[in-house]
Amino acid sequence: MNRRRFLQRSALVTAGLWLTGCRTAPRRASANDKLNLGVIGVANRGRENLNGVASENIVALCDVDDDVLTAAARRFPQAKTYHDFRHLLDRSDLDAVVISTPDHTHAVAAAAALRSGCHVYCEKPLTRTISECRIVTDLARKHRLITQIGTQIHAGQNYHRVVATIQQGAIGTVKEVHVWVNATYGGKDLPRETPAVPPNLHYDLWLGPLPAHPYHPDIVPRWWRHWWAFGGGALADFGCHYLDLPHWALGLNAPASVEVVDGPPVHRESTPPWLVVRYEYPASKESRKLNPVSRPGPVTLTWYHGGRKPALLPASLAKNWSSGVLFMGETGMLLADYTRHAVMRQTDFTDYAAPQVLAGDFARHHQEWIQAVKTGQPASCDFAYSGPLTEAALLGNVAFRVGQKLDWDARNLRARNCAAADAFIRHQYRAGWTL
Repeated sequence: MNRRRFLQRSALVTAGLWLTGCRTAPRRASANDKLNLGVIGVANRGRENLNGVASENIVALCDVDDDVLTAAARRFPQAKTYHDFRHLLDRSDLDAVVISTPDHTHAVAAAAALRSGCHVYCEKPLTRTISECRIVTDLARKHRLITQIGTQIHAGQNYHRVVATIQQGAIGTVKEVHVWVNATYGGKDLPRETPAVPPNLHYDLWLGPLPAHPYHPDIVPRWWRHWWAFGGGALADFGCHYLDLPHWALGLNAPASVEVVDGPPVHRESTPPWLVVRYEYPASKESRKLNPVSRPGPVTLTWYHGGRKPALLPASLAKNWSSGVLFMGETGMLLADYTRHAVMRQTDFTDYAAPQVLAGDFARHHQEWIQAVKTGQPASCDFAYSGPLTEAALLGNVAFRVGQKLDWDARNLRARNCAAADAFIRHQYRAGWTL
C-alpha cells in the first residue's frame, strides 16, 4: 500500500466509511470449487453457522471478543483474523460472508458486504429496524447477489411437508392462523452500574452504529435482546422462525394492518416479556416459486409469546405444544411446530391424534445457500423473501410501542394513521456510520 492510498483509507476510517475489496462481479464457482468465506461473528449462533459452512475455505474470521476469536482461529489456522468487519471486507479474495452479529449490526455488515460484491448469509432477524431491512433487501436485489437468512428450520422436512399439505388444499382455504412461542425477553430496566469493559472485548466495535452506551455484562455478550437499543425481544428473535411457516405456505407478504390485542405496559427501554399481536393480511395473488397456489382471500394471523396461547386450544394440546402454528381452514385444521404436525377435521379437536414427527435436517439450510452461490440460483430464504418476513415481525413491535393499530403502507414504509410510528420504523446511527 502506498502512502497516498494509506492516507485516503485512514480518512475514510475516521469518517466511519471503508472501501471494500470484494469483487464487484462475484466469481462464479463450479459445483466442485470451494468458496472463500469470511465469517463475521463466531460465538453462539456464529459458532453454529461457522460449523454449517466449514466445508468451504474459511479465509477470514471476525469477532469483537479476543478470546472467542482466538478459539475460532485454532480451528481454522489458515484464516486471517479481524476485529472490525470493515477490515475483513477490504479483502479482494472473498466470495461470500456469513454474518452472525447481534441484530443492531446486521444491517451495516450486510449492506457493506453486498456493496462490495459478496454473497451474504445473515442471521435472523435480517435487521433491527424496518428501514434497515428495506435498504438491505433492495441492495441484494440491485446487486443480484445470492442471500439467505438464518431461518434454518425452513430446510427441515416438517416445514416442507406442512407447506405441501396446505397448498394441496388438505384443509381447504385458510383464513385464520395462530402462532405462539414459548419464549420471553425483557420486562426489566437497563443496568445502571458501569463496570469496566473486559480487556478482551472491543466494545466500541460491538456497539457499531449505535450511540455510546455503558458496558454491562448483562448486555454483552448474551442478553442484549432484552432491550430495544440492541434487539426486538421474542417477536424479533422467533418471529422469523414461526411466521416463516404461514408466510411460506400462504404466500403472505406485507400485512395491511397490525394491532396489539394484549400486552404489558410499554417499557421505554425493555422489550415486552409477553405479547398478543393481530396481523391482517390482504387478499393477494403474489406467490414465490415454491408457492404456486394463489391465496383467494384475506388472512388473520395472531401472534402470542411469553406463555400466552390461543384460547381455543384444549388444555391437553396447550400443554403438549409449548410453541406452535395452527392453520384453520374451511375443511380442517393443521397444527405444527419445528418437527411435528397433525391434521384435524373436527373444530373441537376431538379427532386429534399423535402428530407425525419428521427429521429436522436443519443443516441443509447452509448447504443450500452454498450451492445457490455456486449455481446462481436463488436460495429459498433469500432477502427477497425474508426481508418482508422480517418487516412483518418487527412491525408488531412498532404497534406495541406506539400503542395503537397501524394502517400499514408497505410500499412507503409508513403507518398511514400514526406519524409517531416513524420513530420506531427508521434507524438512527451515530456520526460516522451509515447505510
